[in-house]
Amino acid sequence: MTLTAAVAQEGGLWRRLDVVEEIGSTNAELVAAAGRDEPEGAVLVAEYQAAGRGRLDRVWTSPPRAGLTVSFLLRPDVPAARRAWLPLLTGVALAEAVREVTGAGPSLKWPNDLLAPDGRKLAGILAESVGTAVVVGVGLNVSTTAEELPETGASLRLVTGRDVDRGEVLLAFLRAVEKRYRAWTAALGDPVASGLAQDYLAWSSTVGSTVAVALPDGSQLDGVAEAVDWDGRLVVRGPDGLVELASGDVRHVRTRAAQA
Repeated sequence: MTLTAAVAQEGGLWRRLDVVEEIGSTNAELVAAAGRDEPEGAVLVAEYQAAGRGRLDRVWTSPPRAGLTVSFLLRPDVPAARRAWLPLLTGVALAEAVREVTGAGPSLKWPNDLLAPDGRKLAGILAESVGTAVVVGVGLNVSTTAEELPETGASLRLVTGRDVDRGEVLLAFLRAVEKRYRAWTAALGDPVASGLAQDYLAWSSTVGSTVAVALPDGSQLDGVAEAVDWDGRLVVRGPDGLVELASGDVRHVRTRAAQA
């Protein structure tokens, strides 16, 4: 069975899977498709992404065929505020897939990073809303070498010491997203009733850690990350009490494990 046939099965969430050699941005391509009212379930994979973006419009690049670059289009029928859980749901699914395929134990940094066991970044997630649609993109370092990565980056090859099949990771990831997405939408985006909140906290290395958060207005909040609320916001206890953050660039000052 081909990868496309394994993913786009009758009655499943994923309607089609397209693989391209090179593209500017998989997210931008599906955002345009969403604007043309394409239904949910499209998956786009690129062997090389020339103009990839992360959060805060940061540039994201990866050598050809060294990573997993994938975006998908969803139209969740849930309250608008609950859509902030989609990148967190994607992170849980990606962590589950990485553990299933490699045996490695990654963790999640709120709101959109998958971290290696030593805290270096394995993957980033970017969610973009277009009307009723949400396009979610993932960039995972698979076979990237140390020379090709920043000091803060890692790849599955560096973590495991062996080659990892990108197709196997992609298939496990999309199956995990589908399973979690169906449960989450069936619960109308309720992260507690769907079990998503509990599982996210189990993977999180942010909640319970001392953090420094760079806020969109240029200020910084220092404190302890205590929870993620029902709308996916990070709850930080700072000098002036609890603050709920919808966005921000988090840096772990002391991790939960180090503080225990």
